[in-house]
Amino acid sequence: MEKNEEYMEKFWHTTAHVFANALTETFPTTKLAIGPAIEHGFYYDFDLDKNLDAKDLKVLEEKMREVLKRKESMIQKSVSVSEALELFKNNPYKTELINDLVEEGEKTISTYTNGKFIDMCKGPHLESTKEIGAIKLLKISAAYWKGNEKNKQLQRVYGISFKTQKELEEWIELRKKAEENSNIKLGKELDLYMINDMVGRGLPIWCPNGAMLRMQLQDLLVKEQLKQEYSFIITPHIGRTELFKTSGHLANYKEMMYAPIQIDEDEYYLKPMNCPFHITYYAKDPRSYRDLPLRLSEMGTVYRYEKSGELSGLLRVRGFTQDDAHIFCTPEQVKEEFKKVFDLVTKIMGILKLKDFRVRVGTRDPNSSKYVGEEKMWEKATQEIIEVLKEKGINFVVNPGDAAFYGPKADIIVKDALGREWQTGTIQLDYNLPERFNLEYAGSDGQKHRPVMIHRAPFGSFERFTGIIIEHFGGNFPLWLSPEQVRIIPISEKFMEYAKQVKTKLLEAEIRVKLDERNETLGYKIRDAQKNKTPYALIIGAKEVENKTISLRDRKGKQETIGLEEFLDKIVKEIKEKN
Repeated sequence: MEKNEEYMEKFWHTTAHVFANALTETFPTTKLAIGPAIEHGFYYDFDLDKNLDAKDLKVLEEKMREVLKRKESMIQKSVSVSEALELFKNNPYKTELINDLVEEGEKTISTYTNGKFIDMCKGPHLESTKEIGAIKLLKISAAYWKGNEKNKQLQRVYGISFKTQKELEEWIELRKKAEENSNIKLGKELDLYMINDMVGRGLPIWCPNGAMLRMQLQDLLVKEQLKQEYSFIITPHIGRTELFKTSGHLANYKEMMYAPIQIDEDEYYLKPMNCPFHITYYAKDPRSYRDLPLRLSEMGTVYRYEKSGELSGLLRVRGFTQDDAHIFCTPEQVKEEFKKVFDLVTKIMGILKLKDFRVRVGTRDPNSSKYVGEEKMWEKATQEIIEVLKEKGINFVVNPGDAAFYGPKADIIVKDALGREWQTGTIQLDYNLPERFNLEYAGSDGQKHRPVMIHRAPFGSFERFTGIIIEHFGGNFPLWLSPEQVRIIPISEKFMEYAKQVKTKLLEAEIRVKLDERNETLGYKIRDAQKNKTPYALIIGAKEVENKTISLRDRKGKQETIGLEEFLDKIVKEIKEKN
């Protein structure tokens, strides 16, 4: 993890601790649950017989400032299990967490103390609370204990903190801009997608505008992959239990999978990953080193269980389509193939004006048992990823313990127009699944060898990536990407015939165009085109009909009169160049 990220995690985790201190001083009957740092700030879950409101948040903010004025050290101490159970004997949530740790083999429990306040926590924290200079509590919500709807519903308070008041005010201003650009808000206003309770939470339906937006992104990726000689396949949405047992998903990923489906005598699962299906295609024929690398791509829809409280617009859903591909190659080809994937990522991010990206390398945690395969192969795979990143000059940080269960990974972190960072795609190096499925190829020496797999999805999922793109552009998509590229607005009915001729010309040039035939005022129609963020509006009146021209108006309000053929040349060139 980047040094700044590590520091801010400590910063916000410590602020969560300060909040818990203030909360228990204000409401002594509070039973604390958990309070982690999150991407921006922190939250704390707790059980209290009073439902907090906005006035309470103001009171708690003041109490937090009182705590911060004490400038207390954060002191870590490991205690025995029996001591911990005694310390938190009146708190059923901490007691349950202690017992969970004992089941995992822990012999001691980590606590942190500042002043008289003590909380069960493994950290990390700042050395002292004096570094925190500005705080704000943001909102109150509900959360089930351990995210399970069958457990008791707790209260959750979100907050943020910084060293200075100026930093806090800048963050609040950025947050306002982010809310204006929210994919949920713009998705509704621009009719991009919908989520219907009758269909199910976390299962978006793409409206025509959103479907067109997604199709343009998909078309971009398909064309770029064809240049790198990918082959495309399509696989089912469900697979037999045996497939996911062999891949290891049932043993290592079951909590993210939906319940099995009984069909005839067999048991099936909705697929959480595409890779096992691609592996079966590789295995269907004998392979030679001359066949490799084999690059298999699929716009594959998968289904994963996300907790209700974590669902958010297009950014966190339960059914989504990945721009997935699996590259089967020889060990000697690994680094070159990895480089080509990064070339693909760099080009696509550049086209989408997301050039400022970095990589987070997820490695194996040596103390965890969740990983499959031999440790020496993990070391080899991790080293190969890092060598490629260094050779390509790509900025990266290492995040221990964040690997997939079958191999290390390189996650793509992009920065949007508002300076926010998002994780999009991932590239994973896998020596283990080929072993589990007994994949082979005949080498130049005539012997059988094991191929290596590279799992890669530059966008990650079309749902999440589209959500990021919506917010990145604020709905003002570049011309090539816009669902509607041109709106034709005749001043009155008597100019409709020429307007239809213009529409036909544009359609023939494969321009996405709409003709506004509504019985509304010119001003209303122009405002509607602007509200829809349509790149170009063509106003047609008597002069335009007479001179075979159009009055061109872009979404920034700039106007000019231009010949129809000249406009066609202009817009076709702009789309082709993706400016």
